[in-house]
Amino acid sequence: MNWGFLENVLSGVNRYSTVIGRIWLSVVFLFRILVYVAAAEQVWKDETKDFVCNTRQPGCENACFDHFFPVSQVRLWAMQLIMVSTPSLLVALHVAYREHREAKHKKKLYADKGSIDGGLFCTYSLSLLFKTAFEVGFLLAFYFLYGGFQVPMLLRCSQSPCPNTVDCYNGRATEKKVFVYIMGCTSILCIALNVTEFFYIVWKQLWKSFRKRYTPVHDKTHGPSRSHTPVSFVNKSTATV
Repeated sequence: MNWGFLENVLSGVNRYSTVIGRIWLSVVFLFRILVYVAAAEQVWKDETKDFVCNTRQPGCENACFDHFFPVSQVRLWAMQLIMVSTPSLLVALHVAYREHREAKHKKKLYADKGSIDGGLFCTYSLSLLFKTAFEVGFLLAFYFLYGGFQVPMLLRCSQSPCPNTVDCYNGRATEKKVFVYIMGCTSILCIALNVTEFFYIVWKQLWKSFRKRYTPVHDKTHGPSRSHTPVSFVNKSTATV
C-alpha cells in the first residue's frame, strides 16, 4: 500500500496544528505508518500459509482461520490509519475556504487564515472528536474481533467441516504479539494527545474571549492621588477607543 498521498496531506495539515497536534502527527508517522510499512506488513504477509492445523480435512484450515481471524489484523490497522487521519482534512479544507473568500473579495478578511478561532475552532474541535471516536472504536473492534490483544500460538478449533477438535498453530505468534502491543499502546497515546489538545484549544478560546470582553482601564487623573486610583474592569464593547 502506498502511503505517500496520506503523508503529503498530513504534512500540509501540520501547518495549521497546535504544538500538541504536531506531536500527534509525529507519533502517527514514527510509530504507526513507519512501523506498519517497514515491519508489520511483512510479518502478516503470508498469514494464511503460516496458519497450520493438524488435519488433512479439506476446508478445515480455511474455516478455522476465518473463525479466529475474521478480518486481517494488518488490514484493520490500515483502515484505522486512514480513518483517524481523514478528519484532519477538515481543517485544511476550512483554511482553503478562507483563502478562497479572500481571493473572491480581493482583500484581507482574516488576520491569520490558520488561526484557530471562529468557525475554524469548531472545525478543529470536531476533527479531534472524530479522531478520538475512531481510535476508541477501532480498539474496541480489535478487542472483540480477536478476543483481546493476545496472539496465542496454539488455537483449538471445532468448526465445520473439521471432523473433530483440531489443534491449529499460528505462525510468528510472539512477533505478532509485539506489534499488536505497539499499535495498541500507540492508539492509547494518540487518544490521550487528542483529548489533551481538545481541552487545550478550549481553554485558549475561553481565555481569548475573556480578554476580549474584559480589559483593565486606568483612570487618567493627574496628581498625587493617581497612584491610589483603583483598577476596574469594564465591558470592552462599551469602552470608548
